[in-house]
Amino acid sequence: MTVQSPTRSQLRLPGQGAVERLACAVVQPILSRIVRRIADTHPTLFARLGPHQTTDFLIDPVELPFALHLRPDPGALVLRAVPRDALPLAGAVIRGKFMLLLELVDSEEDGDAAFFSRDLEVTGDTEAVVRLRNALDDMDGSIIADTAEMFGPPGRAILARLRRSYSTDTKGDEPR
Repeated sequence: MTVQSPTRSQLRLPGQGAVERLACAVVQPILSRIVRRIADTHPTLFARLGPHQTTDFLIDPVELPFALHLRPDPGALVLRAVPRDALPLAGAVIRGKFMLLLELVDSEEDGDAAFFSRDLEVTGDTEAVVRLRNALDDMDGSIIADTAEMFGPPGRAILARLRRSYSTDTKGDEPR
């Protein structure tokens, strides 16, 4: 099943597409480096996906000016930023706030609770999403910490700041 992910809003501001494309161009080299490192250091992650290695996932951090297209096929690995006005067809769409999605990668947030509280939206091939989640849950270590480490002290500082900001933003919320 392939689904087209709708954009957050049908209203587009003048120049919005250009800003999104620029943001994609800026982050793409970083995404390429990250996905190559993950593939090199965690090759079993892909095997656990089974037939869903060729599924196209659209990961949509709703407050960013772009979404991420992931195809976890070790023979043709894709992780790319895509502007919101050019979202690809995807077998599965995972949509939520950036920090929630980041925390889900390392199983630091409960995906089921986020889904049922409507903080996380999943459409399309839910079996593929469950396989991806299970593959991430079975991993030793932290993909996010490994990624931050790739960039040395600046990467670790950015991750620490993101996590502090997220924990500050969620204080007062009900436990997840």
